Amino acid sequence: MSRTVIAQGTFDILHPGHVHYLEDAAAMGDRLYVIVARKANVDHKAAPICPATQRRDVVGALEAVDEARLGHEEDIFVPIEEIDPDVIALGHDQHHDADAIREALSARGIDCEVRRASAREPASEDELLSTRLIVDRILERRG
Repeated sequence: MSRTVIAQGTFDILHPGHVHYLEDAAAMGDRLYVIVARKANVDHKAAPICPATQRRDVVGALEAVDEARLGHEEDIFVPIEEIDPDVIALGHDQHHDADAIREALSARGIDCEVRRASAREPASEDELLSTRLIVDRILERRG
């Protein structure tokens, strides 16, 4: 029996922290779908710099990812209903409340596990594992 996993995020400027998250999520099952957030759904941080289709295509090119798709603009649970996963893997530092997600899934009749991926420490002192830190560094050096 195969296990389907969903990971989701903005993935604006892909970095090693994203790769770790997706590899960790892929290890939770046999098939990894990644839902890339639409700009309209990103309300907890600055809007993405890169277009949604570009972010989807770059994430989809990663070896750990079986399929990357864009999120639904009005209802973030629509792709989850379509995929019907066994596991939803949240990033270790994502703002989502796992219990609230479980409740919303249950209300929609979706029976799946919600897990957090592990954190990854920087491999070196200057490695950047955050889009915000990358943007800050660009502005500092070239802004």
